[in-house]
Amino acid sequence: MSIYHVLVFFKKVRFSAMALVAMVLLAGCSSTMSNVQTWEGDAVDSSQAAVLESPGEIRVQQVNGRKLGNFLMDDLALNYELLPGENQVVFTYKTIWAKSGVVRNGESKVHVVETAPQAVMINAQAGDTYRFSFEPPANKSDAEAFANNFTADVVDGSGNVVATASADSMSTLGELKSLWGQANEEERRAFLRWAFE
Repeated sequence: MSIYHVLVFFKKVRFSAMALVAMVLLAGCSSTMSNVQTWEGDAVDSSQAAVLESPGEIRVQQVNGRKLGNFLMDDLALNYELLPGENQVVFTYKTIWAKSGVVRNGESKVHVVETAPQAVMINAQAGDTYRFSFEPPANKSDAEAFANNFTADVVDGSGNVVATASADSMSTLGELKSLWGQANEEERRAFLRWAFE
């Protein structure tokens, strides 16, 4: 047995150990991750709230004007708790596609396809689970066409459509409200000064 064989063995063992540790950490994180609360204030019992399941391609930005925090990874599938009644959910649809060919220094290795903010109104019932339903694109060109003419349904646990979002679902007023909700205090003051000059 040569030193080469010993080094190869230790590299494999070290890689396997690191991979095992990473898998344990990820499994622990995913099993302890709770639903994202979409309102300010105290948590409620799970039977008193509804849940909106969101796949990794959909990033919920705000619910009822309340901006939701950013997460470490953009493509996490998350569950959002909704209070019973009408809930306006603002979200974007985003996919990433690998570039083919040579990538130059500093150039991104992926194409990002993302919609403008979309809005959907969900009349949530306590204890119910809702999810986004759409036909995912098969390639980058399909994704670009899909993003330009975006449409998705929100369905309940039985598969019944309870709301629909489409590219034109957000009115100008809705977009302004969405932007206002995302603005910080300084940006809001600057806008008001501009609006009333």
